[in-house]
Amino acid sequence: MITSTEPIELVIFDCDGVLVDTERIAARVNVALGAELGWPLTEEEVIRLFIGRSSASNREQIAARLGAEAAREWEERFVRMHAEAVDAGVTPVDGLPGALDAITLPTCVASSGTHEKMRHTLGRTGLYERFEGRIHSATEVAHGKPAPDLFLYAASRMGVDPAACVVVEDSRPGVEAARAAGMRSFGYAGGLTPADRLAGPGTVVFTDMRELPALLAGAGAVVGDGR
Repeated sequence: MITSTEPIELVIFDCDGVLVDTERIAARVNVALGAELGWPLTEEEVIRLFIGRSSASNREQIAARLGAEAAREWEERFVRMHAEAVDAGVTPVDGLPGALDAITLPTCVASSGTHEKMRHTLGRTGLYERFEGRIHSATEVAHGKPAPDLFLYAASRMGVDPAACVVVEDSRPGVEAARAAGMRSFGYAGGLTPADRLAGPGTVVFTDMRELPALLAGAGAVVGDGR
């Protein structure tokens, strides 16, 4: 159980579904690909199996079900279809830009996505410059979420003790990774993952990104006035 009461020194943001509103795109694309390639999936099943996990983890699951060649095709088509949908009009998560303006603590990004994907999605939404040089990918560690590797790596790179970090996540694997890393977390339930799948030890669940600065302040962080 996470019991740290240390002042917060670093806020670690997930990317997809927390900074950029891309999880709905990912779910829609995966449902379409599953129907075409022989693994019919509902949106709820995609959320449970794929959302929050690395592309390597998803590829392994698909390969186990359909074989390596189908998994390769799925991944290649997913990357292309996802990029096209992002170009068609991705936006920041509702309320996110204002929340970032109000948070004066150090921040970084730690995502299951690749650096290339994050440059694209964050760039399209005007958020890349806010985090440039402080963006970490699951491709840099041995094990993706729900293992703690990525969050521990981000904390190490930022020079902050894990107990002084908080994570903002929107997926079950993400909040589980935060707990495994000994970090407190804020589970954003305004996206695809239901609140009950985010709830657990050391996790505060919320539904509006505009609430985040006040939640951080209540947890011992320092926030600005939003101006």
